[in-house]
Amino acid sequence: MDYKKLGDTSLEVSELCLGTMTWGEQNTESQAHEQIDYALDRGINFIDTAEMYPVPPKEATQGLTESYIGSWLSARGGRDRIILATKVAGPAAWLPHLRGGPRLDRRHIVEALDASLTRLKTDYVDVYQLHWPERSTNYFGQLGYVPEEDASSIPLRDTMAALKDLIESGKIRHYGLSNETSWGLMHCIAIAKELNMPRPVSVQNPYNLLNRSYEVGLAECSHRENVGLLAYSPLAFGVLTGKYLNGAKPAGARITLYERFVRYAHARADNAVAAYDALAKESGLSLCQLALAFVNSRPFVTSNIIGATSMEQLAENIDSIDVSLSTELVKKLELLHQDHTYPCP
Repeated sequence: MDYKKLGDTSLEVSELCLGTMTWGEQNTESQAHEQIDYALDRGINFIDTAEMYPVPPKEATQGLTESYIGSWLSARGGRDRIILATKVAGPAAWLPHLRGGPRLDRRHIVEALDASLTRLKTDYVDVYQLHWPERSTNYFGQLGYVPEEDASSIPLRDTMAALKDLIESGKIRHYGLSNETSWGLMHCIAIAKELNMPRPVSVQNPYNLLNRSYEVGLAECSHRENVGLLAYSPLAFGVLTGKYLNGAKPAGARITLYERFVRYAHARADNAVAAYDALAKESGLSLCQLALAFVNSRPFVTSNIIGATSMEQLAENIDSIDVSLSTELVKKLELLHQDHTYPCP
Protein backbone atom coordinates (compact mmCIF):
# COMPACT_ATOMS: atom_id res chain seq x y z
CA MET A 1 0.00 0.00 0.00
CA ASP A 2 1.26 3.46 -0.88
CA TYR A 3 0.41 6.65 1.00
CA LYS A 4 -0.09 10.27 0.03
CA LYS A 5 -0.05 13.52 1.96
CA LEU A 6 -3.55 14.83 2.64
CA GLY A 7 -3.42 18.35 1.24
CA ASP A 8 -0.90 20.52 3.05
CA THR A 9 -1.19 18.49 6.25
CA SER A 10 1.27 16.09 7.84
CA LEU A 11 -1.25 13.24 7.54
CA GLU A 12 -0.38 10.44 5.15
CA VAL A 13 -3.43 8.53 3.97
CA SER A 14 -3.51 5.21 2.17
CA GLU A 15 -4.22 5.38 -1.56
CA LEU A 16 -7.29 3.28 -0.86
CA CYS A 17 -9.86 4.44 1.70
CA LEU A 18 -12.40 2.11 3.30
CA GLY A 19 -15.94 3.26 2.51
CA THR A 20 -18.68 2.35 4.96
CA MET A 21 -22.10 3.40 3.67
CA THR A 22 -23.49 -0.17 3.56
CA TRP A 23 -22.80 -0.82 7.26
CA GLY A 24 -26.07 -0.96 9.14
CA GLU A 25 -28.11 -1.71 6.02
CA GLN A 26 -26.42 -4.41 3.94
CA ASN A 27 -23.71 -5.24 6.49
CA THR A 28 -23.97 -6.16 10.15
CA GLU A 29 -21.82 -4.82 12.96
CA SER A 30 -19.64 -7.95 13.05
CA GLN A 31 -19.15 -7.76 9.27
CA ALA A 32 -18.16 -4.10 9.57
CA HIS A 33 -15.56 -4.99 12.21
CA GLU A 34 -14.24 -7.81 10.01
CA GLN A 35 -13.83 -5.37 7.12
CA ILE A 36 -11.93 -2.86 9.27
CA ASP A 37 -9.60 -5.55 10.62
CA TYR A 38 -8.87 -6.87 7.13
CA ALA A 39 -8.39 -3.43 5.60
CA LEU A 40 -5.92 -2.42 8.29
CA ASP A 41 -4.01 -5.67 7.81
CA ARG A 42 -3.73 -4.80 4.11
CA GLY A 43 -2.32 -1.35 4.86
CA ILE A 44 -5.41 0.86 4.67
CA ASN A 45 -5.37 3.53 7.39
CA PHE A 46 -8.17 5.79 6.11
CA ILE A 47 -11.90 5.26 6.87
CA ASP A 48 -14.71 7.43 5.50
CA THR A 49 -18.23 7.65 6.92
CA ALA A 50 -21.08 10.18 7.39
CA GLU A 51 -23.75 11.10 9.91
CA MET A 52 -26.55 10.14 7.47
CA TYR A 53 -25.20 6.62 6.80
CA PRO A 54 -26.14 3.90 6.07
CA VAL A 55 -27.51 4.39 2.58
CA PRO A 56 -30.32 4.49 1.66
CA PRO A 57 -30.89 6.85 4.59
CA LYS A 58 -33.67 5.96 7.01
CA GLU A 59 -34.59 7.28 10.42
CA ALA A 60 -34.50 3.76 11.89
CA THR A 61 -30.90 3.12 10.81
CA GLN A 62 -29.37 6.61 10.80
CA GLY A 63 -26.06 6.69 12.64
CA LEU A 64 -25.52 2.93 12.74
CA THR A 65 -22.49 3.16 10.47
CA GLU A 66 -20.69 5.55 12.80
CA SER A 67 -21.79 3.46 15.78
CA TYR A 68 -20.21 0.34 14.27
CA ILE A 69 -16.93 2.19 13.84
CA GLY A 70 -17.25 3.41 17.43
CA SER A 71 -17.81 -0.10 18.77
CA TRP A 72 -14.76 -1.28 16.81
CA LEU A 73 -12.67 1.50 18.36
CA SER A 74 -14.01 0.64 21.79
CA ALA A 75 -13.20 -3.05 21.37
CA ARG A 76 -9.88 -2.75 19.54
CA GLY A 77 -8.51 0.59 20.74
CA GLY A 78 -5.80 2.20 18.69
CA ARG A 79 -7.47 5.44 17.61
CA ASP A 80 -4.08 6.48 16.26
CA ARG A 81 -4.11 3.54 13.84
CA ILE A 82 -6.77 5.13 11.65
CA ILE A 83 -7.39 8.45 9.95
CA LEU A 84 -11.11 8.99 10.35
CA ALA A 85 -13.31 11.14 8.11
CA THR A 86 -17.01 11.81 8.53
CA LYS A 87 -19.52 14.29 7.10
CA VAL A 88 -22.26 16.69 8.12
CA ALA A 89 -25.33 16.63 5.88
CA GLY A 90 -26.21 19.67 3.80
CA PRO A 91 -29.75 21.04 3.46
CA ALA A 92 -32.25 18.25 2.86
CA ALA A 93 -35.97 18.35 3.48
CA TRP A 94 -35.87 14.62 2.68
CA LEU A 95 -33.91 14.03 5.92
CA PRO A 96 -36.37 15.40 8.51
CA HIS A 97 -35.01 12.98 11.13
CA LEU A 98 -31.74 14.93 11.10
CA ARG A 99 -32.43 18.00 13.22
CA GLY A 100 -35.75 18.62 11.45
CA GLY A 101 -33.93 18.93 8.13
CA PRO A 102 -30.16 19.57 8.22
CA ARG A 103 -28.50 22.88 7.37
CA LEU A 104 -24.92 24.09 7.37
CA ASP A 105 -25.20 26.79 10.03
CA ARG A 106 -23.26 26.79 13.28
CA ARG A 107 -25.95 25.13 15.40
CA HIS A 108 -26.50 22.25 13.01
CA ILE A 109 -22.79 21.66 12.47
CA VAL A 110 -21.98 21.64 16.19
CA GLU A 111 -24.91 19.35 17.01
CA ALA A 112 -24.06 17.02 14.14
CA LEU A 113 -20.40 16.77 15.10
CA ASP A 114 -21.12 16.17 18.78
CA ALA A 115 -23.54 13.37 17.86
CA SER A 116 -21.01 11.85 15.47
CA LEU A 117 -18.25 11.96 18.10
CA THR A 118 -20.54 10.20 20.57
CA ARG A 119 -21.37 7.44 18.10
CA LEU A 120 -17.75 7.11 16.99
CA LYS A 121 -16.54 6.98 20.60
CA THR A 122 -13.75 9.44 19.95
CA ASP A 123 -13.09 13.05 20.88
CA TYR A 124 -11.96 14.19 17.43
CA VAL A 125 -12.22 13.42 13.73
CA ASP A 126 -9.34 13.87 11.36
CA VAL A 127 -11.37 15.22 8.42
CA TYR A 128 -14.84 16.75 8.78
CA GLN A 129 -16.56 17.13 5.42
CA LEU A 130 -19.52 19.17 4.17
CA HIS A 131 -21.51 16.36 2.55
CA TRP A 132 -22.99 18.65 -0.12
CA PRO A 133 -23.23 22.44 -0.51
CA GLU A 134 -25.76 24.66 1.19
CA ARG A 135 -26.33 26.62 -2.01
CA SER A 136 -28.22 25.42 -5.06
CA THR A 137 -25.78 23.89 -7.55
CA ASN A 138 -25.00 20.72 -9.50
CA TYR A 139 -24.31 17.61 -7.43
CA PHE A 140 -25.46 13.97 -7.19
CA GLY A 141 -25.21 13.61 -10.96
CA GLN A 142 -27.21 16.71 -11.92
CA LEU A 143 -26.41 18.25 -15.29
CA GLY A 144 -27.49 21.53 -16.86
CA TYR A 145 -26.81 24.20 -14.25
CA VAL A 146 -29.89 26.36 -13.68
CA PRO A 147 -29.41 29.43 -11.46
CA GLU A 148 -31.79 29.52 -8.51
CA GLU A 149 -32.42 32.09 -5.82
CA ASP A 150 -30.22 31.35 -2.78
CA ALA A 151 -31.58 34.01 -0.44
CA SER A 152 -32.33 31.47 2.29
CA SER A 153 -28.99 29.66 2.05
CA ILE A 154 -26.50 29.84 4.88
CA PRO A 155 -23.51 31.85 3.57
CA LEU A 156 -20.41 29.68 3.09
CA ARG A 157 -18.47 32.19 5.20
CA ASP A 158 -20.71 31.40 8.21
CA THR A 159 -20.26 27.66 7.68
CA MET A 160 -16.50 28.02 7.52
CA ALA A 161 -16.37 30.26 10.59
CA ALA A 162 -18.05 27.42 12.50
CA LEU A 163 -15.48 24.94 11.13
CA LYS A 164 -12.67 27.25 12.21
CA ASP A 165 -13.95 27.26 15.78
CA LEU A 166 -14.19 23.45 15.77
CA ILE A 167 -10.59 23.19 14.55
CA GLU A 168 -9.46 25.54 17.30
CA SER A 169 -11.39 23.50 19.88
CA GLY A 170 -9.61 20.32 18.76
CA LYS A 171 -12.80 18.47 17.78
CA ILE A 172 -11.73 18.34 14.15
CA ARG A 173 -8.20 18.40 12.78
CA HIS A 174 -9.02 19.31 9.18
CA TYR A 175 -12.04 19.81 6.93
CA GLY A 176 -12.99 18.91 3.39
CA LEU A 177 -15.72 19.42 0.82
CA SER A 178 -17.93 16.92 -0.96
CA ASN A 179 -20.12 16.97 -4.07
CA GLU A 180 -18.55 20.33 -4.80
CA THR A 181 -17.83 22.40 -7.92
CA SER A 182 -14.75 24.30 -9.08
CA TRP A 183 -16.35 27.59 -8.03
CA GLY A 184 -17.22 26.20 -4.61
CA LEU A 185 -13.69 24.93 -3.97
CA MET A 186 -12.01 28.17 -5.03
CA HIS A 187 -14.53 30.28 -3.10
CA CYS A 188 -13.83 28.17 -0.01
CA ILE A 189 -10.09 28.69 -0.40
CA ALA A 190 -10.60 32.45 -0.71
CA ILE A 191 -12.77 32.58 2.42
CA ALA A 192 -10.22 30.51 4.35
CA LYS A 193 -7.59 33.14 3.57
CA GLU A 194 -9.98 35.91 4.62
CA LEU A 195 -10.73 34.18 7.94
CA ASN A 196 -7.08 33.27 8.54
CA MET A 197 -7.96 29.61 8.85
CA PRO A 198 -6.62 26.44 7.24
CA ARG A 199 -7.67 25.59 3.70
CA PRO A 200 -9.78 22.52 2.86
CA VAL A 201 -7.69 19.37 2.49
CA SER A 202 -9.86 17.38 0.10
CA VAL A 203 -12.86 17.20 -2.20
CA GLN A 204 -14.95 14.02 -2.13
CA ASN A 205 -16.75 13.71 -5.47
CA PRO A 206 -17.82 10.83 -7.72
CA TYR A 207 -15.16 9.67 -10.18
CA ASN A 208 -15.07 6.54 -12.31
CA LEU A 209 -14.81 5.30 -15.89
CA LEU A 210 -18.43 6.31 -16.49
CA ASN A 211 -18.22 9.69 -14.76
CA ARG A 212 -15.08 11.70 -15.38
CA SER A 213 -16.66 15.12 -14.88
CA TYR A 214 -14.08 15.89 -12.15
CA GLU A 215 -11.47 16.25 -14.87
CA VAL A 216 -13.15 19.41 -16.18
CA GLY A 217 -12.00 22.23 -13.91
CA LEU A 218 -11.75 20.48 -10.57
CA ALA A 219 -8.75 18.32 -11.48
CA GLU A 220 -6.74 21.45 -12.25
CA CYS A 221 -7.89 23.02 -8.97
CA SER A 222 -6.76 19.90 -7.11
CA HIS A 223 -3.35 20.05 -8.76
CA ARG A 224 -2.67 23.77 -8.44
CA GLU A 225 -4.18 24.20 -4.96
CA ASN A 226 -3.04 20.84 -3.51
CA VAL A 227 -6.57 19.84 -2.55
CA GLY A 228 -6.85 16.29 -3.84
CA LEU A 229 -9.84 14.19 -4.76
CA LEU A 230 -11.25 11.52 -2.49
CA ALA A 231 -12.93 9.54 -5.25
CA TYR A 232 -16.25 8.03 -4.29
CA SER A 233 -18.31 5.55 -6.30
CA PRO A 234 -15.23 4.37 -8.26
CA LEU A 235 -17.26 1.34 -9.41
CA ALA A 236 -20.38 3.38 -10.25
CA PHE A 237 -22.64 1.68 -7.67
CA GLY A 238 -21.17 -1.68 -8.71
CA VAL A 239 -22.03 -1.22 -12.39
CA LEU A 240 -18.31 -1.32 -13.24
CA THR A 241 -17.99 -4.84 -11.87
CA GLY A 242 -20.03 -6.06 -14.84
CA LYS A 243 -22.51 -7.89 -12.63
CA TYR A 244 -25.48 -6.03 -14.11
CA LEU A 245 -24.56 -6.70 -17.75
CA ASN A 246 -27.26 -8.03 -20.06
CA GLY A 247 -30.00 -6.97 -17.68
CA ALA A 248 -28.79 -9.14 -14.81
CA LYS A 249 -30.19 -8.35 -11.35
CA PRO A 250 -28.06 -10.36 -8.92
CA ALA A 251 -29.71 -11.07 -5.57
CA GLY A 252 -28.61 -8.77 -2.77
CA ALA A 253 -26.85 -6.30 -5.09
CA ARG A 254 -27.42 -2.60 -4.47
CA ILE A 255 -29.23 -1.69 -7.69
CA THR A 256 -31.35 -4.83 -7.37
CA LEU A 257 -32.37 -3.86 -3.84
CA TYR A 258 -32.76 -0.11 -4.21
CA GLU A 259 -34.35 1.45 -7.27
CA ARG A 260 -33.04 4.90 -6.33
CA PHE A 261 -29.55 4.07 -7.64
CA VAL A 262 -30.30 4.83 -11.27
CA ARG A 263 -27.49 7.26 -12.13
CA TYR A 264 -25.66 4.65 -14.24
CA ALA A 265 -28.67 2.54 -15.22
CA HIS A 266 -29.08 3.40 -18.90
CA ALA A 267 -28.19 2.02 -22.32
CA ARG A 268 -25.11 4.23 -22.82
CA ALA A 269 -23.62 2.98 -19.56
CA ASP A 270 -24.44 -0.63 -20.46
CA ASN A 271 -22.63 -0.29 -23.79
CA ALA A 272 -19.61 1.35 -22.17
CA VAL A 273 -19.41 -1.29 -19.44
CA ALA A 274 -19.53 -4.08 -22.02
CA ALA A 275 -16.65 -2.45 -23.91
CA TYR A 276 -14.60 -1.93 -20.75
CA ASP A 277 -15.29 -5.52 -19.72
CA ALA A 278 -13.99 -6.83 -23.05
CA LEU A 279 -10.84 -4.73 -22.68
CA ALA A 280 -10.31 -6.02 -19.14
CA LYS A 281 -10.55 -9.64 -20.28
CA GLU A 282 -8.18 -8.91 -23.16
CA SER A 283 -5.73 -7.49 -20.62
CA GLY A 284 -6.01 -10.39 -18.18
CA LEU A 285 -7.78 -8.30 -15.53
CA SER A 286 -11.19 -8.29 -13.91
CA LEU A 287 -13.34 -5.31 -14.87
CA CYS A 288 -13.45 -4.30 -11.20
CA GLN A 289 -9.66 -4.11 -10.94
CA LEU A 290 -9.30 -2.31 -14.26
CA ALA A 291 -11.82 0.33 -13.15
CA LEU A 292 -10.23 0.81 -9.73
CA ALA A 293 -6.68 0.81 -11.09
CA PHE A 294 -7.64 3.62 -13.47
CA VAL A 295 -8.88 5.77 -10.58
CA ASN A 296 -5.83 4.87 -8.48
CA SER A 297 -3.54 6.05 -11.28
CA ARG A 298 -4.93 9.57 -11.65
CA PRO A 299 -2.47 12.18 -10.31
CA PHE A 300 -5.19 14.40 -8.80
CA VAL A 301 -6.62 11.54 -6.68
CA THR A 302 -5.43 11.47 -3.07
CA SER A 303 -7.40 8.37 -2.09
CA ASN A 304 -9.89 6.04 -3.78
CA ILE A 305 -12.86 5.16 -1.58
CA ILE A 306 -13.72 1.48 -1.98
CA GLY A 307 -16.72 -0.23 -0.42
CA ALA A 308 -17.88 -3.83 -0.30
CA THR A 309 -20.62 -5.98 1.12
CA SER A 310 -18.57 -9.18 1.15
CA MET A 311 -15.01 -10.01 2.13
CA GLU A 312 -14.40 -11.42 -1.35
CA GLN A 313 -15.33 -8.08 -2.88
CA LEU A 314 -13.16 -6.21 -0.41
CA ALA A 315 -10.13 -8.38 -1.14
CA GLU A 316 -10.52 -7.92 -4.90
CA ASN A 317 -10.92 -4.17 -4.47
CA ILE A 318 -7.78 -3.87 -2.36
CA ASP A 319 -5.83 -6.05 -4.80
CA SER A 320 -6.32 -3.28 -7.38
CA ILE A 321 -3.53 -1.34 -5.68
CA ASP A 322 -1.06 -3.80 -7.20
CA VAL A 323 -2.40 -3.36 -10.76
CA SER A 324 -0.30 -1.10 -12.95
CA LEU A 325 -1.86 0.14 -16.19
CA SER A 326 0.43 0.40 -19.20
CA THR A 327 0.49 3.53 -21.34
CA GLU A 328 -1.03 1.50 -24.16
CA LEU A 329 -3.89 0.28 -21.95
CA VAL A 330 -4.66 3.80 -20.75
CA LYS A 331 -4.81 4.95 -24.38
CA LYS A 332 -7.33 2.19 -25.11
CA LEU A 333 -9.41 3.30 -22.13
CA GLU A 334 -9.37 6.86 -23.45
CA LEU A 335 -10.61 5.71 -26.86
CA LEU A 336 -13.44 3.73 -25.29
CA HIS A 337 -14.35 6.70 -23.13
CA GLN A 338 -14.58 8.91 -26.22
CA ASP A 339 -16.63 6.32 -28.08
CA HIS A 340 -19.14 5.59 -25.32
CA THR A 341 -19.34 8.27 -22.66
CA TYR A 342 -17.91 11.56 -23.90
CA PRO A 343 -19.63 13.77 -26.48
CA CYS A 344 -16.61 14.49 -28.68
CA PRO A 345 -17.06 17.01 -31.50
